[in-house]
Amino acid sequence: MKNTDWLTIAQRLQALAQAGLTYSQNVYDLERYQELRDISVEILGKLTDEPVEKITNLFANEVGYQTPKVDVRAVLFRGTDEILMVQEKIDGDRWTLPGGWADVGYTPFEVAVKEAEEETGLQTEAVRLLALFDKKKHAAHPPQPWYIYKCFVLCRAVGGSLLESTSETSGVRWVHESEIPNLALSLDRITPDQLATMFAFARQPDLPTLCD
Repeated sequence: MKNTDWLTIAQRLQALAQAGLTYSQNVYDLERYQELRDISVEILGKLTDEPVEKITNLFANEVGYQTPKVDVRAVLFRGTDEILMVQEKIDGDRWTLPGGWADVGYTPFEVAVKEAEEETGLQTEAVRLLALFDKKKHAAHPPQPWYIYKCFVLCRAVGGSLLESTSETSGVRWVHESEIPNLALSLDRITPDQLATMFAFARQPDLPTLCD
């Protein structure tokens, strides 16, 4: 069985264990659900590059019914063949679209606008949702413990100026489509196929929103 299949199984076990720990009142069942969670964490540690201790600590802080994490990316075009990209310090200065985890209390559009300004210096306004992807359906992403949806929001610059670096990024610039094959991409965050899909929207703005 492929690693991606085992990853999905481990993520599902984790979700079931967390739900059981939340809703069960039988002490013996709670012990079994805790053991199930421990097994899922061990499997996730084997399949990903994340330390078991980190996975355990992150999952231990979650309660209630487990739902996917949401990664929001701001998409800004210059013409039809350039897109704004940043270099992520946490991933060896590899390139991606500005963005990050969705924050509680913010709408998806607000997250995109906030992340764009924090990581690029540009003030933007959100225009439309381009795509909502299920990360496991995009094979170029490396395996991760968390089940993730990726949200791509088209934004338009309305002010500000590009920053050379921020606390999270080491660079920002407009990237021509022809450069993408030679860029070191942060594959945790963006894939070449996803960027190709974004450029399709640049050339055909009226394309319908995509959803896996």
